[in-house]
Amino acid sequence: MHIRPAIALAVLTMIALIGTSCSLGNDNGDAADVAAGECGEVVLVTHDSFDLPKKVVRDFEEESGCTLTHSPAGDGGELTSKLTVTQGDPIGDVAFGVDNTFAGAALDEGVFAPYDAELPAGADQYRLPGDDAGVLTPIDNASVCVNVDTAWFADQGIEPPTTLDDLTDPAYRDLFVTPAATTSTPGLAFLLATIGEYGDGWSSYWEDLLANGAKVVKGWEDAYLVDFSFSGGDRPIVLSYDTSPAYTVKKGESSTAALLDTCFRQVEYAGVLDGAANPEGAERVVDFLLSPEVQEALPTSMYVFPVASDAALPPEWAEFAEQPTAPIEVTPEEISDHRREWLTEWTDITSR
Repeated sequence: MHIRPAIALAVLTMIALIGTSCSLGNDNGDAADVAAGECGEVVLVTHDSFDLPKKVVRDFEEESGCTLTHSPAGDGGELTSKLTVTQGDPIGDVAFGVDNTFAGAALDEGVFAPYDAELPAGADQYRLPGDDAGVLTPIDNASVCVNVDTAWFADQGIEPPTTLDDLTDPAYRDLFVTPAATTSTPGLAFLLATIGEYGDGWSSYWEDLLANGAKVVKGWEDAYLVDFSFSGGDRPIVLSYDTSPAYTVKKGESSTAALLDTCFRQVEYAGVLDGAANPEGAERVVDFLLSPEVQEALPTSMYVFPVASDAALPPEWAEFAEQPTAPIEVTPEEISDHRREWLTEWTDITSR
């Protein structure tokens, strides 16, 4: 969520986490002081954007007796691939960050063991369709949406776009930038949004989009932090998240907006890995991720919405992090069945 993704602070946090495996409860490099009690060590495998406040993790370790070791494993797609190829001999005890665009593959490969966690109020709506055995537990959600630099459009005296169709209008030629579907989970989510919106006509839409000067870059960071005009680039339309406008607020006003008719919702899940060395500890970690402390930390630590409906949100989110009421949908089964062929066709279209 990925993610969850969103802006500069998230990126700095992600960079700090890449390539490391460490105790999450360590503020000063002295995690060894946290004794392994009855729970023992639990290895939590996540995508690179995972982050929680040190105090929240430390309190969990002290209360549970678990020593939580964090093992980042790339973005959401890389994470799923690593879990899949190590099925039965897992690289950790519990995983967080497989989202609904990749969850079908993880289910098909038997990556997770059943664990029927008690969900907080409101979380049931985020269960993964088709997960009849209940192996994945929803933890957070956010929607990938086209965002616009409203300040740029106001300065130019141009009405910003509102729909996916608008992005192919010559009035918005050379103004849109998006991460690639093959190298970015939000990029894949945007491809799925166009498939959900246009059905079999999605490839024609992409041909029109590219003919209108849409720019495809490797990742979200390249699109938002380099090419987007809010960050100093020359493109005022970018693929990002429904939460992004909350982070462009100055003096009580946001200078960007999410186009809520263009969104594809991502839900991130946690699960006990099949063959885990410490399955009981892994179940405790899943419960921990559903706790009020973690659910209320998610917006400011990972810029995603909690699945618990009673979790408090930052004040500015109520006004500037509006969620779509009817996001574009593609079922996990369809994604699992067609992801490879869709990506192959998308690559062919965008590389011409």
